[in-house]
Amino acid sequence: MLPRMTVRVKGTTGLLVAAALIAVFLVYVPAYRAFFLISLGLGIIIAAILYLRNKYVPVKEKDVENKRPLGLD
Repeated sequence: MLPRMTVRVKGTTGLLVAAALIAVFLVYVPAYRAFFLISLGLGIIIAAILYLRNKYVPVKEKDVENKRPLGLD
């Protein structure tokens, strides 16, 4: 059995690796472009809906049932 090899990537390095992988897939896999654009569009639409809902209909204190879910004081 081969020894298990792990690579730990954190913070900015992880973000750069993820961005590089996305860029490679966008260039070399045409079907990924359509999937990426659809996903990006849906993400932006959902984020806008949530932002506007929270801006114009904020959560009121009386709407929150359990104010201390972990029991911390």
